[in-house]
Amino acid sequence: MKALVLSGGTGSRLRPFTYSTAKQLLPVANKPVLRHCLEKIRETGVSEVGIIVGDHGDQIRAAIGDGADLGLEITYIRQQAPLGLAHCIAIAAGFLGDENFVMYLGDNILADGIVAAAETFRASGCDATVLVAGVPDPRAYGVAELDADGRILRLVEKPPEPKSDLAVIGVYFFTAAIHRSVAAIRPSGRGELEITDAIQHLLDSGGTVLAEKYQGYWQDTGRPEDLLDCNRELLARLGPRIDGEIDAETSVEGSVVIEAGAKVIRSRLVGPLVVGAGSVISDSAIGPGVAVGRECVVSGAGVTDSILLEGAAVDSVPALRHSIIGRWAKLSAADGTRPSRLIVGDHAQAEVAT
Repeated sequence: MKALVLSGGTGSRLRPFTYSTAKQLLPVANKPVLRHCLEKIRETGVSEVGIIVGDHGDQIRAAIGDGADLGLEITYIRQQAPLGLAHCIAIAAGFLGDENFVMYLGDNILADGIVAAAETFRASGCDATVLVAGVPDPRAYGVAELDADGRILRLVEKPPEPKSDLAVIGVYFFTAAIHRSVAAIRPSGRGELEITDAIQHLLDSGGTVLAEKYQGYWQDTGRPEDLLDCNRELLARLGPRIDGEIDAETSVEGSVVIEAGAKVIRSRLVGPLVVGAGSVISDSAIGPGVAVGRECVVSGAGVTDSILLEGAAVDSVPALRHSIIGRWAKLSAADGTRPSRLIVGDHAQAEVAT
């Protein structure tokens, strides 16, 4: 079995970050979302991975490389425009050949892995297995309607009146039969080759498509609030580790990770949190739920439930929370008393109330 990871798209809901960074490279718990995906694929025993890339393809190549450090062999496949998930299968046909494959959306986190789903697919003899999960409002998703045996009867993309609460969550297992269905469909009203249409064609042609209900933590990291939610979840799963420096005046509570080369002075750390290599924290209260990236500088600040990307600087801001601060952005204090919430893009400068 091979893997196809989709890492194109514009990431418009994550602007301003995605003007300069691929959305799949935004970090949760100090690791790019895409790397989390690739690690879960490796756990299934798959080693050959094709990554679909768009305008930020060079960034993704630079960040992930050839996959050797992950135990993977990675092939990059360029998609000239975001023309749909089924279009990704079409342009990857040469890489995939006649093998079974898992298709994984590169901005989705399935924290408990997909090993069980992969084993079920391998043993089932079905043409496809689609991972689904119950959601409060399925109207924003592809929705699966099942029979009593868990076979998919119908998939509907973003239905105004869903007949099920089971959303398709971004991981699919296919046999080579899907290629015939992809070739048979036409673009939807929004000009894309929809994967739901391809799967429906497979069903209408007599194929068997099973639904696997995912029981673990799942998050589509397409919005800032999703990134923060996922960051909290993955931080909570980290074990404590102090590889950097902490002085005698710093207190540590809960699960705290200080990476090698980081330094913490006269501060209070409340886990779960991670401080990246080369960062310096001084006279600050950090956590819980904070990921401080590499080479950040935080001084005289209070930060909770936030993500600081590489090189961010926060100075004299006592109550920063529920925030994402972009790479090399500089945040300092102005007069005032209200807590601050900020979504600050790369290289920005901002002053907030103190």
